[in-house]
Amino acid sequence: MSKWFKRVLALLVPVFLVTVLAGCAEKKPDNVYESTKEAKKIVWGVKADTRLFGLMNVKTGNINGFDVDLARALTKQMYGKDAKAEFVQTTAKTKVPLLKNGNIDAVAAAMTITDERKKIINFTQPYFGAGQSLLVKRGSSIKTIRDLNKPGTKVMAVKGTTAVANVHKFAPQARVLELDDYAQAFTALKSGQGVAMTTDNGILYGIAKENPDYEVVGGTFTNEPYGLAVDKGQDEMRDHLNKALNELQANGTYKRLVQKWFGGIPGFDVKEVEEP
Repeated sequence: MSKWFKRVLALLVPVFLVTVLAGCAEKKPDNVYESTKEAKKIVWGVKADTRLFGLMNVKTGNINGFDVDLARALTKQMYGKDAKAEFVQTTAKTKVPLLKNGNIDAVAAAMTITDERKKIINFTQPYFGAGQSLLVKRGSSIKTIRDLNKPGTKVMAVKGTTAVANVHKFAPQARVLELDDYAQAFTALKSGQGVAMTTDNGILYGIAKENPDYEVVGGTFTNEPYGLAVDKGQDEMRDHLNKALNELQANGTYKRLVQKWFGGIPGFDVKEVEEP
């Protein structure tokens, strides 16, 4: 064996061992429910750019919102008052890969239940009734989705969301500008790159609440029920999340959280949210 080969081998073997050990350490549990039950901890993927559902507080570094509070309540309902919920920031593009790779145990991120998504992940029963709507500057001539169906009309949406396909369906002549997150989409709207921003009504009402020069219009033109998500095959985890959801609805916790985050917002129908 040449000296050169020995040197190369000496360099490569430690790297190989580190890679193998790291891979073993990050191996997904076969049964997420059993592993989270034993640890008394659930690692949740949540949004950090979506007011009312999950928004990063830059002063504290904490993510706050309805989804975050619900995830925390579900964790304690399942595993006791000492159980811990941990939160990992996700986006429309990253939440499924993070779930599939085992970086997170479950997703609570304003995620619409769709047949396409059901092919690769498992959803709980709906926990929030939403529908797609439009956000426009006050006084805009855009009042409904039909007003967007004109050549050259531009509307902002977020990549990887159901909103993009829905615009193509209901306003096929409109051009959709796809942005990476809601903050970028709203910035594009404010700068005049398009005449409307579209996504689920709950998200838009959160933006409008902080930006009174903008309003939500047109009602809802789709049905977008949100579900909690786990990886495909984790039926036991899904079933226990469903059980905990039902218990939170029965004991009043769910209604209290809905009222905390959505009660009193003009134009927002809390009853529709509570009965997805």
